[in-house]
Amino acid sequence: MRKTLLILLFVLSGLGLKAQYGTISAVLDQLEERRGINKNLKNVNLDNSKFVLIKDFDDHTERSFISINGNLTTYVEVFDDKQTGKSSSNVFTGDIVRSQDNIISLRADKLEGQKIGLPVTKTLMLTKQKKVLYLIDVNTKERWIEESALNKK
Repeated sequence: MRKTLLILLFVLSGLGLKAQYGTISAVLDQLEERRGINKNLKNVNLDNSKFVLIKDFDDHTERSFISINGNLTTYVEVFDDKQTGKSSSNVFTGDIVRSQDNIISLRADKLEGQKIGLPVTKTLMLTKQKKVLYLIDVNTKERWIEESALNKK
């Protein structure tokens, strides 16, 4: 009788732990989705996609764009001066390499068609949150949002 009671208690506690583990696992999955990490995005096609980053300062606004076409990329910086209202831009072109673990390396070695001595390089992590693609700069933690997501809003 004691053995049966002990086995029954052991089985019930095991079921309780399994239920708690399932709940904890679901909560962790939700948190990872919010942060956009640990996702397998190998099958996401980035051809003809564009990403935007906008930074607003007291005296100027910086808008940056990354356009990806296969393994080629165009990186555009636009500076808007708030006092004079004038805009200036830099258009860089180069190549892009995508690794298996959602890391994208951008190397733009031409400024408006002319080779430059020190290329613009960025290391970006591809993430997806609520069906929207983001590129997070690994060094500065800046978040580039997919341009099509901005147009939907």
